[in-house]
Amino acid sequence: MFPGEIVVLPATYLNHLGTIFARFDTQDSGNVAYGVQTPDHKYFVKTAGDPMDSTPYLDFDGRVALLRNAVELAESVTHATLPTLHAVIESSSGPLLVYDWRDGEHLGNDRDHPASAHQRFRALPPSEILAALDELYDLHTKLDAAGWVEGDFYDGALLYDFGARQLTVIDLDTYRRGPFRNTMGRMFGSTRFMAPEQHSLGAPIDTRTTAYVLARTALVLLPEPPPPLYAVLQEATTTRYPTYQTFHQAWLAARGA
Repeated sequence: MFPGEIVVLPATYLNHLGTIFARFDTQDSGNVAYGVQTPDHKYFVKTAGDPMDSTPYLDFDGRVALLRNAVELAESVTHATLPTLHAVIESSSGPLLVYDWRDGEHLGNDRDHPASAHQRFRALPPSEILAALDELYDLHTKLDAAGWVEGDFYDGALLYDFGARQLTVIDLDTYRRGPFRNTMGRMFGSTRFMAPEQHSLGAPIDTRTTAYVLARTALVLLPEPPPPLYAVLQEATTTRYPTYQTFHQAWLAARGA
């Protein structure tokens, strides 16, 4: 049902495909995304935004490169937490990535507001939070095995459907095949989640970085980790595990304790 290439603007094409019911264009990245309802399906369509928009931190070519990186990631790993990528449609405004639509609320919005999704998630029974973290960690086991290293991950990359108890992970465009070196100094990301090497020019960014950031995610989202799990999270963010896989194995062992 999707063409290989279109010659009209993305929004024009999507309006022909179905009904645009949502538009997301407040991202610092410069990406513009749409929720599209067709007669039989809902889609989330991500684009590189306006080619002439020079205000984001990445220029148009950089935004396109990240979308193509997202395609490579989606084609290399499948997981229940990742929306299915159905098609990549080429246009003069760059590729349109057509994903399944996932219901859910962003866990990174309005963190301090008592009624925010972030605070409501933290107020869930610990067993439900842990189940979501288990899914997130299982996803990263697959990503790590495929060679992907964390990039700019924080709670804004998480959607949670409170009714269905379903976690969805989005916006992994900045993940990279690793290991690699920090060429920026202070890398992109949220400070409360970032590893020390993500602030240090020339430092190696590798599977240990993924372990640190994912451990910080649990410390942010789980108010009172059980002592065995807290010990694992503390080790991951202090003396450090040598790999993501050893961190995940320690997590699973502590979960079974």
